Amino acid sequence: MAAGRGIVHSERVTFGNTDQDTTIMFDTQQASGYRELLPSIRQKTRVFGKNTLLAEFRLSRGSVLPAHAHPYEQTGYLVQGQLRLQIGDREFDARAGDAWCIPANVEHGALALADAVAVEVFSPVREDYLPPAD
Repeated sequence: MAAGRGIVHSERVTFGNTDQDTTIMFDTQQASGYRELLPSIRQKTRVFGKNTLLAEFRLSRGSVLPAHAHPYEQTGYLVQGQLRLQIGDREFDARAGDAWCIPANVEHGALALADAVAVEVFSPVREDYLPPAD
C-alpha cells in the first residue's frame, strides 16, 4: 500500500505470462491533497506509474499559468470551465470536453476564462509532482 503518497490503493502484481511486475494504483476523489502551484492554481497528483503521471488542476477564473516549457509530453482534458491555451505560437479557447497534447519542450501557458478543472497526463513521470513520502 502506498498510503504515504496519498494513494488509496497500490499493489504489485504480475499480468499474464510475463515476468514483469507492475504496480496498480487506485485513487478516490477527496477534497484534500491539493497544493497551490501559483496564485489560484491548485494541483493534485492522482496516480502515477513507471512512465506516466496523472494530475488534476483547479484554476480560478482569471488565474494565469505563465508561458513555460519542460521536457514532458503533456496531454490534457478539460473537465469543466473554460481556458485560453497558448501552445507554441497558437492560441486555443478550450471548453469542457476539449482535449490537447503538448509535445515536450514546446512553450505553453494558460488563462482561466472561468473556474476550471483540467486533468493532465505527463510522460515521463514528473518527479516534482510526486506526492511526498511520509
